[in-house]
Amino acid sequence: MEFKELQQKSVSELHKLLADSREKLRELRFKDSNKQLKNVREIRATKALVAQVFTLLNKQK
Repeated sequence: MEFKELQQKSVSELHKLLADSREKLRELRFKDSNKQLKNVREIRATKALVAQVFTLLNKQK
């Protein structure tokens, strides 16, 4: 998801997206530790999304 798309979301939508992304990241880490994950770069992309959401939430405070 592009940063510009994230900027147009409301605070409640950002919090929901943050929770979903953190859950996805947790699942990806479990899969990676069990050698079941094919695309390990997906972890990096999810971490970047979490960081972008945190940046927007802190900016709106």
